[in-house]
Amino acid sequence: GHVAPGLYSTLAHRGYFPVEDLKTLRHVGSYLQGHPDMKHIPGVDMSSGSLGQGMSEAVGAALANKMKGKTSHVFVTVGDGEADEGQIWEGAQFAAHYKLDHLICLIDDNKRQLDGTCEQVMGHAKGIGAKFDAFGWNVINVADGNDMDQLKAAFDEAKTVKGMPIAIIMKTVKGKGVSFMENQAGWHGKAPNDEQ
Repeated sequence: GHVAPGLYSTLAHRGYFPVEDLKTLRHVGSYLQGHPDMKHIPGVDMSSGSLGQGMSEAVGAALANKMKGKTSHVFVTVGDGEADEGQIWEGAQFAAHYKLDHLICLIDDNKRQLDGTCEQVMGHAKGIGAKFDAFGWNVINVADGNDMDQLKAAFDEAKTVKGMPIAIIMKTVKGKGVSFMENQAGWHGKAPNDEQ
């Protein structure tokens, strides 16, 4: 839900709706609002946007796949700040209990959230990986989550794990590659102006 602009762009380029409609993103009256709505946007399977909701949806999809004997992987992305939500940990406990080993949770561990650092708002005492480990997940740490080779190696390893869900903890830099945006919480929900 929080990556709606990327989702909408992908759907438009796949032919679900006209590409020119992307210009109406978050305008009053547009069907392309800040959080995807399955009732109004072609190609959207689940309405979303609330923090933590993606974990619940992914756990449900992974359990359904398991019950049907499907071996395809289900991926969910969780921000370290988003992990303040109880829904994340209910989903984590559920996934471990049902041994959802085709569920891979990618944790964007950039130490930033909406209005400050994770430590200022709600820190993870022993690190977010320790929490997933305590909940019974196989934890894979990626030292540089902005490095595609390291991510590929983590995905390859994740696909070999059996009997437990997988958490890939990616140490990242918020706004990586844009000097004035790097590690700046203020850019969480703000678009750059034309000059920027």
